[in-house]
Amino acid sequence: MVVLEDVDVVVAEFDDHLARTRGTSDAVRVNYARYARAFLDTVSIDGAVDLASLDPAQVVGFVRAAAAQYKPATVRLTVTALRSFFRFLRATGRRPDRLEDAVPAIAYRRQDPPRHLPPAQLARLLSETDTSTAMGLRDRAVLVLVGRLGLRSAEVTALRLDDLDWRHGTVRVTARKTGRGSVLPLPADVGDALVAYLTRGRPASSSRRVFVAHRGHPGAPIGRSVVEDAVRRAVDRTGIDAPWGGANLLRHSLATSLLAHGSSLIEIADLFGHRSLQTTAIYATVDRDALRRAALPWPGARP
Repeated sequence: MVVLEDVDVVVAEFDDHLARTRGTSDAVRVNYARYARAFLDTVSIDGAVDLASLDPAQVVGFVRAAAAQYKPATVRLTVTALRSFFRFLRATGRRPDRLEDAVPAIAYRRQDPPRHLPPAQLARLLSETDTSTAMGLRDRAVLVLVGRLGLRSAEVTALRLDDLDWRHGTVRVTARKTGRGSVLPLPADVGDALVAYLTRGRPASSSRRVFVAHRGHPGAPIGRSVVEDAVRRAVDRTGIDAPWGGANLLRHSLATSLLAHGSSLIEIADLFGHRSLQTTAIYATVDRDALRRAALPWPGARP
């Protein structure tokens, strides 16, 4: 018997499943839902789909079309999203089989070492901020959160006043890709920058978000583009020849600096909220000495 389901309903249930049972972060859920919907749109008719009739050929054809259109990183995200979606279909009793096994494997292309700034340039970027204006105070607080604690843009924008524990000197980060929150120490310079912004720069607002808009809709929560723009302004102001100006420039610079000063990959992964050490290990390609320390000895090799 053919059972047609509304694509919008299925995708909404998939998103809810990721949030409730998997603890998946908002950013990851948005991407997973996008690619699951893109696949369903290719096999649905007038917005309805028979999930029981999906077959491996449709899955392979969709991935091949994506590989011809998108960059490898996007294709890898696509197949990961599809596997998660098909596991959801099995978990909810819509299909008894393992359709996720039909999703083709995507060859992993070796990543180039992450682009970063040397420690001296990173310190200069964080310190040479014009704090004579309210937006400058906000930029300074944003920069040190990214450059000293490694927060992602989404984690900065999601930060709430209640996440700052001044008594214990910690900050709670809830919007992590791991789906689990983290409690991080609040260094003195980060705390000072936050206090300066909150007391002298932040517009009056009913929002509990730490960072709010200064223009357009003063007091409204900011988007991730504000964080990216703060980094770009800092790069332009200092005249540093940076490889690019996004927030990840500061995260990569912090990670490589920590690794060079003896921090382990596990410590960096915990700080950055990485789900896998494979993500963190890319920083070891920048520091060859650290890479040698991370490598296992070849079995049978002589000392």
